[in-house]
Amino acid sequence: MKKIDKKNLSFEMREKILRLAAGTGTKYPHIGSCLSCIDLIIETQFFQMKKEDKFILSKGHASLSLYVVLNKKGKISDKELSTYFKDGGLFGVHPPPTFPDDIPLATGSLGHGLSFSCGIAKADQLMKKKGRKIFCLISDGECNEGSVWEAALFASQHKLKNLVVIIDKNGFQGIDATKNVLGDAATVEKWRSFGFNVVECDGHNFSELEKSFKRILSQNNNKPGIIIANTLRGKGFKTIEGKMESNYFSLDKENLEKFIKELKD
Repeated sequence: MKKIDKKNLSFEMREKILRLAAGTGTKYPHIGSCLSCIDLIIETQFFQMKKEDKFILSKGHASLSLYVVLNKKGKISDKELSTYFKDGGLFGVHPPPTFPDDIPLATGSLGHGLSFSCGIAKADQLMKKKGRKIFCLISDGECNEGSVWEAALFASQHKLKNLVVIIDKNGFQGIDATKNVLGDAATVEKWRSFGFNVVECDGHNFSELEKSFKRILSQNNNKPGIIIANTLRGKGFKTIEGKMESNYFSLDKENLEKFIKELKD
């Protein structure tokens, strides 16, 4: 099998995200969040997951990142992906459970994905389905939801060592910096206090991500694991990189090629 160049793959996925977003003519594709988590999804889906594992994108507003990765993996065809955000299309801004093997549930009401993931992990535990991992990607702003902490307590209490959580910690929520809303809830100390094995890393450094997964997946103490990945909203798209308004930035086809060039520079 040909070795995948992660840097080139990251660029390819970012370009596809911008092209699909520009086709919607709206402010809704949440480009900033898609670009902050795309490297996390690439590392998880291409390099960490086994065939039997499950992936839950709890921050459903970043669904476009998941769609382009599943398309690259051959799970979603080009024709199917072309229906994104179109009347009668298969894929909306938030992911419907259209392809249950790869998108097992609809997400986007923030805080729910981790609870679902815990339920799947617990069911596997009860059925003695050994070896399968449940990966769940959440956001740092999502950690303001009470249901996240109920799920965290559940995961710890039930020793869900088959659960791996990844936090896309880009420092922003919809309309403000996370620290200005309810403070930073995505900290090593907080998650460790809830009984998790915790690793923190640069979420855009594939070498660090790989090492972080290796550390979490090699733990053998019956604790759930979490990777706190520090990311940059709008990563790679210089016009919106690191800016609060990146989540509602509207792309237009007229300026698309100029924006694509920013990814290359």
